[in-house]
Amino acid sequence: MDLQKQDSSPRAPAAELRASDADRDRVADILREALAEGRLTADEHAERVEGVLAAKTVGELDVFIQDLPAAHRGRTVPTAPNRPTGPPAEPDDNVVAVFSSAVRRGRWRAGRRIHAYAVFGSVEIDLSEALFEYQQIVIKAISVFGTVEVRVPENVSLRGTGGGVLGNFEVDTLDSTEPNAPVVYVDGWAILGNIEGRPKRGHLVADILDRVQRKVGHSLHKHLDR
Repeated sequence: MDLQKQDSSPRAPAAELRASDADRDRVADILREALAEGRLTADEHAERVEGVLAAKTVGELDVFIQDLPAAHRGRTVPTAPNRPTGPPAEPDDNVVAVFSSAVRRGRWRAGRRIHAYAVFGSVEIDLSEALFEYQQIVIKAISVFGTVEVRVPENVSLRGTGGGVLGNFEVDTLDSTEPNAPVVYVDGWAILGNIEGRPKRGHLVADILDRVQRKVGHSLHKHLDR
């Protein structure tokens, strides 16, 4: 009796597998952390992110993070079945405008990761009065025949990585003088559309001001006690 032939064709190594959007996001997050930690300069970060967007395989992606500690951290440790590994991940915040407009402004809690989609529409994300619960906030923006506008307080840091295809991507670089200030990253692509990020003049993150005032008050008390 003939035995069924098994597929003996060689399988491609992991490094040669085609990269997915999730793979690119993972590497981009590592690069973003490295920039925030001072391991990469702004120019190095921009150059590597450009390479990440053009990479086709997992191996090509790994080249951009092989010299960073985050790329060599251990994988998840096996845990007992039915036992949670930690608090549930916070869901991403989505702001979508399709042939319409969508606005987030006022006193709202900004999530760690915000997706903005403008398709023949406009999206406005105003963080000037938002509550910043995270040190880093990532806004991933896609504009197709639409507009995405991001406004931030003057005393946070603002970074942008992206581009346009017959469109405009313009994010002002902003460096806060306060070392503990939040950092807002705008990553995106404008296809026959517009993406922009700018500080909103006259608006400041209140909790940063409170920390500065406490430092000034502490220094003043030390000076008076001498």
